[in-house]
Amino acid sequence: MSDKTPDFLPEGRCLSTLQPIKEGVHFSATAVRELWGGHRVRPVLDFRKEEFLTIQRETARRISISGVQDKISLRLDRNKLVPTETRGEYILKPVPLANFPMFTADIPANEHVSMQLASQVFGIGTAANLVYFADGEPAYITRRFDRDEAGLPLGQEDFCQLSNRSPDSAGANYKYDSSYEETGQILRRFSPSYRIDVEKLFRVIVFNYVIGNGDAHLKNFSLLETPFGDFSLSPAYDLLATSIHLPDETRTALNLFDGDFETESHRLNAYYKRPDFIELATRFGITEGRALEDLKAFDRQKDAVVTKVDRSLLSREAKAAYLALYEDRSKAIRT
Repeated sequence: MSDKTPDFLPEGRCLSTLQPIKEGVHFSATAVRELWGGHRVRPVLDFRKEEFLTIQRETARRISISGVQDKISLRLDRNKLVPTETRGEYILKPVPLANFPMFTADIPANEHVSMQLASQVFGIGTAANLVYFADGEPAYITRRFDRDEAGLPLGQEDFCQLSNRSPDSAGANYKYDSSYEETGQILRRFSPSYRIDVEKLFRVIVFNYVIGNGDAHLKNFSLLETPFGDFSLSPAYDLLATSIHLPDETRTALNLFDGDFETESHRLNAYYKRPDFIELATRFGITEGRALEDLKAFDRQKDAVVTKVDRSLLSREAKAAYLALYEDRSKAIRT
């Protein structure tokens, strides 16, 4: 492939952080360091979408990446991202083959901006980027966090594994037959740094609610092996505003609370508001004051959210839908 920069690449913003940068440059110094380890990597892949499908068929049974979305594993080879069956450093997810009711082509950009909002605006640990196939179609890529500096796998167990749930043991709905209250119970049982991790978990749960991620199920929370050999909450992953693609889905993948419990607020309003999240935080062992600070941040940071979404690679219509959803959900947790 020619080294000439394709015309379809947007100018004036980092394709990872979305921060303003000079024309003709596509990654900020931060992105070059954190994503590529200091290497200069072209933002366009050397293969097209149809070649991705062939690669996926050939490697699907030989690589281990959880989930059902179309994806393959990549590694850096001479400053280029190439498919690999072993020691993958990145995961690539294109526009899904299945058509969604709304904005299917915006799904990679949705996940990208959601991850950047989480990390840059709300202090939630993530890794993210956006690249392109050779034909100009966008694709989402994330650096794997389950690898050490030598590229060797770290131990990782999602909350389905930790609670012994599988299709065989708990049925087809095993990822969803739970509650966010139970995620705290699982974390308390397995994380030695529970007091720190539970505040991170709470912020992720609220973030998913505010952006409209209706698919934050048990497999989207994990514990990751630390350098000390114990486990702590992993960086957040699979963050995206699913409700702009599926307008009729439920507001949350899981109920907030175990069993039939509901707050007086939920009984009156039939959707979650600030009192519900304060109650959840209390059950996690987080003080009401700390929880309130987290909840208020989603209102205080509205301008930052608008700026980041405006700089994103979402279509104009998807940007409007994303921000309308954010406004609706952030309003819900104001009172």
